[in-house]
Amino acid sequence: MPRPERRAQLLASALEVFVQQGYHAAAMDDIADRAGVSKPVLYQHFPGKLELYLAILDTACDDIIDNCRRALESTQDNKQRVAGAIEAFYGYVAHDTGAFKLVFESDLTNEPAVRDHVDRVTTECGDLIAGVIADDTGLPGEAARLLAVSLVGMAQVSARFWLTDGGHLGHDDAVALVSGLAWRGIRGYPISDAPTKED
Repeated sequence: MPRPERRAQLLASALEVFVQQGYHAAAMDDIADRAGVSKPVLYQHFPGKLELYLAILDTACDDIIDNCRRALESTQDNKQRVAGAIEAFYGYVAHDTGAFKLVFESDLTNEPAVRDHVDRVTTECGDLIAGVIADDTGLPGEAARLLAVSLVGMAQVSARFWLTDGGHLGHDDAVALVSGLAWRGIRGYPISDAPTKED
């Protein structure tokens, strides 16, 4: 198998093991068995369990950030942008891989490298949303960023609660409810009539 394909296979197998067992209980032997390879093959691609975990975490974090970016870039309608940003998190936690557990429920958050990866989701999604808020409202960067991170927190925490609470709200209904709450708050900041760079 070509090296890139083998790496992808190993990452997929490791994701399943880490989601099911958590970092501390997962063993490289388990991951190798799941992938159908010998442990030396696994170590040819990843020098240790932490490096393997961080590689998976990189992909998981990139997915959430990319989903958020696409939602913001897909329209100029801010109400739809809010709904799209909320959906980015709900869609992610509902995905059947369970990768969100590594990002939002990791049993390794005391490890600085892991904490940096997890914080990157809040930071980068917050920066994307803050740019839109600052451009539209004329609010100072710090204020826009605080509002943006608040929206990210609302999306992330409510999505995890919705998934694990076992309630009867469907996916679309939950997204509509939370995005409605977020929109009612953020629309209270008036659009700035300051000239844009293009004016």
